[in-house]
Amino acid sequence: MLGFAGRRYLVTGVLNDDSIAWHTAKALQEAGAEVLLTGFGRTRRITEAAAAGLPHPTDVLELDVTRPDDLTRLAKELEVRWGAVDGVLHAIAAAPQSALSGNFLTTPVESATHALHTAAVSLHGLTAALAPLLARKRGSVVGLDFDSTGAWPGYDWMGVSKAALGAVCRYLALYLGDSGIRVNLVAAGPVETVAGSAISTFDAIADRWEQEAPLGWDRADVQRLTGPVLFLLSDLAAAVTGEIVHADGGMHAVRMGVGGGRTSGKETAR
Repeated sequence: MLGFAGRRYLVTGVLNDDSIAWHTAKALQEAGAEVLLTGFGRTRRITEAAAAGLPHPTDVLELDVTRPDDLTRLAKELEVRWGAVDGVLHAIAAAPQSALSGNFLTTPVESATHALHTAAVSLHGLTAALAPLLARKRGSVVGLDFDSTGAWPGYDWMGVSKAALGAVCRYLALYLGDSGIRVNLVAAGPVETVAGSAISTFDAIADRWEQEAPLGWDRADVQRLTGPVLFLLSDLAAAVTGEIVHADGGMHAVRMGVGGGRTSGKETAR
């Protein structure tokens, strides 16, 4: 029903087989799509090992999203290999420790800038570089997000970067709509990934999610987050762009305080 057979997707941000990106690549392949991954530097070997573990082992193309030359080279490589791209998953974010875990007030400008570039500006760079290839298929770009409507202790400049990511998404949707290209985000709840482990307050945030999200939450269940991503990559979302789809158990909608979650509510009802 989702119609992925014969389609071609670029998946960025795969570091290991615990990531949302890896599970998305796996689900796309199982649905009949062709997939390529990206990686760079010292971690590329880890990405290549993860690529080998997919149902259909695939190539890993070099991409550091902060390097314009890499973006140009990637577009040329995809032009040669595929000629067009049906969709892209942007699953890239990084910040120095000096920009996280309570260091907000003392974060050097260079660290804040790196976080903003990697997590937010890179969505613009990647999408703009691949826009000619995406336009040929009226393609879809999906980025991974985290709730940025409030301030989460310890998330710091990554939270600022995710707020910027939402704005970048909306402006890309505005300017690429005439080309038929859709740009959306999936705001996932906290899951146990390499990226999550960099946040010193991750466990406290995940604890709150598991206590208070209306649908409940399981920080270890990464695979369930692929559904919203696949929806936005598919033709089922042909009329959706500039949107942030929350796949967080409903946590973004309730704004409860600590101790005011589902368990407390049930006790009150009794």
